[in-house]
Amino acid sequence: MIVRSPQRWTKLWLASRTTKNGRILFHDVDIRNCDRPMSTVPLHLARSNNGMVNVLVKSTKVPRPAMIVQPKQKKKDGDYPPLLNEKSEAMPDHISYVGNERMPITSILNIVKPKDDVPRGIWPVFRMMEIRSSALLHPSAHEYPDMTTNPHNTLLRAHRQMIRLRKMDTILHNAQRQGRISFYMTHHGEEGLLIGSASALNSKDFVFAQYREAGVLMWRGFTLDQFCNQCFSNDLDLGKGRQMPVHYGCRALNFQTVSSPLGTQLTQAVGAAYKFKLDAASHPEKEPIISIAYFGDGAASCIDFHSACNFASTLRVPMIFFCRNNGYAISTPVKDQYAGDGIISRAPGYGMAGIRVDGNDIFAVHAAVQAARAYAVETSSPVMIEAMTYRQGHHSTSDDSSRYRAAEEVQKATDVSDPTARLDLFLRRFGWMDDNISTSIEDEERIAVIRAMEAAEARPDPKIEHMFEDVYHEKPPHLVKQEEELKRHLENYQVQ
Repeated sequence: MIVRSPQRWTKLWLASRTTKNGRILFHDVDIRNCDRPMSTVPLHLARSNNGMVNVLVKSTKVPRPAMIVQPKQKKKDGDYPPLLNEKSEAMPDHISYVGNERMPITSILNIVKPKDDVPRGIWPVFRMMEIRSSALLHPSAHEYPDMTTNPHNTLLRAHRQMIRLRKMDTILHNAQRQGRISFYMTHHGEEGLLIGSASALNSKDFVFAQYREAGVLMWRGFTLDQFCNQCFSNDLDLGKGRQMPVHYGCRALNFQTVSSPLGTQLTQAVGAAYKFKLDAASHPEKEPIISIAYFGDGAASCIDFHSACNFASTLRVPMIFFCRNNGYAISTPVKDQYAGDGIISRAPGYGMAGIRVDGNDIFAVHAAVQAARAYAVETSSPVMIEAMTYRQGHHSTSDDSSRYRAAEEVQKATDVSDPTARLDLFLRRFGWMDDNISTSIEDEERIAVIRAMEAAEARPDPKIEHMFEDVYHEKPPHLVKQEEELKRHLENYQVQ
C-alpha cells in the first residue's frame, strides 16, 4: 500500500500497526478516513520517583497533512526521494569519522554472531538515514516504539527530547561558567544515540551509565526539575547532595547512579545481568529484562572492560555493551588509543555478538538496540554495539577542546552529521515539522529549563546528617563519633 501526502510519497512504515478489526493506523490516524487536522504530542504520565513526581509539560500541537490512500502506481522521477538502497552521489559507499579509517556503509541490519564469519577488513557501519536528505535507505523493519508512558507520536517525542537535552546542556553549561554550579558535561552531537537506544529498551531494563547518558534518563521520565536539583545539590536532590553534578541516578527508573571512575559500571552491569538470568530460570513466566552498560571509547582501555566482557561471555548473561565512540577520550584521539578496528572488532575475541552503527542516525541506533536486546533475551548472551559519533562539545567544563582539535573539525562534523538536525530534516520532509513548530518547541524547552534551574537554585542545601546516612542500616560507632565531631566543629564556628 502507498500513502500519499500533499508533497511526498512514502511507503507506509512509520509507526504503523494493525488493530483487531484489521484497520491500518498511521500515528493513531485511520488512513481510510484522515480528516483530523491536528494531533497533540502526548504528555508524560506522572510517575513516582522516590517521592518526586514528573511535571506534566504542555506539548505543542503539531499539524499533520491529511493522508489519502491511493492505488500503487509506478513512480515518476522526482515524485519522492529514494527509500531503498539505491546508489546516488548523496549515498556514498564509505564514511569517515574523525580519527578513524574510512568505514563501509551498510543499510542491512546484521548482528554478527559468535559463530558467524567476521567481516573482512573494516567492520561496516549500519545506517538507515541518508546523511544529506535524511531519507531512509530501507523502510524500517520495525515500528518506532510506543512506550507505555507515551503511546503515540514517538518520533515527535524523540525530537522534542533531543531539543530539550540540548537546551538543558547549553543553559547548565553556562551556569557552571557563571559559578552557579561546580561542574557539567554536555551531550552535544550524541543526542541521537541516547534517545535512539533508550527508546528501544524495556523500561524495566537496568541502565548502567558512564556520565554522558542523561538523554536515556530523560526518555524514561526524569524531569528537568530533577536534573537541576541534582546539579545544584539541593534538598530535593535524590542523591542528597553527595555526588558531583551530572552524576544522576533514579531507582524508580532503573537507572543506576553514575560514578566518576571509568569502567566501574561495566562489571556491575554483568553482575546484574547474571541475576536477571537466574531470575528468568526460576520464574520463566515473568517478563525477561536485561542490563545495558554505556561507556566511551576511552573506557574500553580500562581493565574493567576486559573483565566485564570476559565474565559476560563465559557466564552467558543477557546484556548489551553500548560503546559511544565519539573520537576522543577527553583529549586523547582514538588513533592514540588503539591500532585495531575500533572497539567492535574485539567482540569476536570474547565470543560475543556485535554490530557497528551510525550513532548519529536515531533510526539505525533504535533498530540495532532493539535487535540486540531481542538476541540477548533469546540466547541469554551479551551483545556489543559500537555507535560511531562525534563529541561536539568539550569533554566537560574542566576541558578546553580547542587545545587539541581544530574548530574547523568540530564545525565540519556538526554540519554533516548532527543527529538533531538529521531528525528535524526527516520530519520536515514528511510534513511533521516546520520553522514555526520548531521555534515554538525550542522556546518552550528553553523557558522550562530556565524555570527549573532557578527553582533548584533557590532551594536550601541538604541536611548535614545526610552525609552519614544510607551506607549502613544502623550507624556504626565510628560514624556516630564523626557526626558528633562535625556538629561540634560547626557550632564552634557558628556555621548554620
